[in-house]
Amino acid sequence: MSSSRIITLTSSDKVAFYVDEAVAFESQTIKDVIGDGCEDKGTLLPNVTSKVLSKVIEYCKKHVEARKLEQRSGVDEELKAWDADFVKVDTDTLFHLITGEKECKTVKSIYKLSDHLAILDNLYIAAFHRESNYLNIEGLLDLSCQSVAEQIKGKTPEEIRRTFGIERCFTPEEEEEVWRENQWAFE
Repeated sequence: MSSSRIITLTSSDKVAFYVDEAVAFESQTIKDVIGDGCEDKGTLLPNVTSKVLSKVIEYCKKHVEARKLEQRSGVDEELKAWDADFVKVDTDTLFHLITGEKECKTVKSIYKLSDHLAILDNLYIAAFHRESNYLNIEGLLDLSCQSVAEQIKGKTPEEIRRTFGIERCFTPEEEEEVWRENQWAFE
């Protein structure tokens, strides 16, 4: 059974998306904005491009549908397979899904840490990104962060830089100082 209310979501590039309320409410941010009565002429998402918003809506629709079909056998496995395919996107799209923003300021901060990303585990990466998850869709954030974590798992900092096209941020002297200060992390 579909919600009777249709919500208009407008991206930063002024593309309007008309979605069922249940789909829109997958985002805590959108739910809060609408709950505050701020959606008279639609909900403007100034930090989200239409490309990213269409992917986010695709994810939300699939997960709303899956919850409706929970009693059917095999739904969980189908959803896991769908999720795995969903995050097979280019690096920029993946980072935009994580941040939910058109400008990945957090990703740029991670780039600065890239020389030492190999020591970070999945939980730290997820916690680091959670601060800038603009749309606040926990399942999508977790799925996207897990995809990044899997891409960097077991890689050296140099391999991570190549994978994500990250330029070296530290001079050899600065890198040596960080390694020395954080010796415990490499034991």
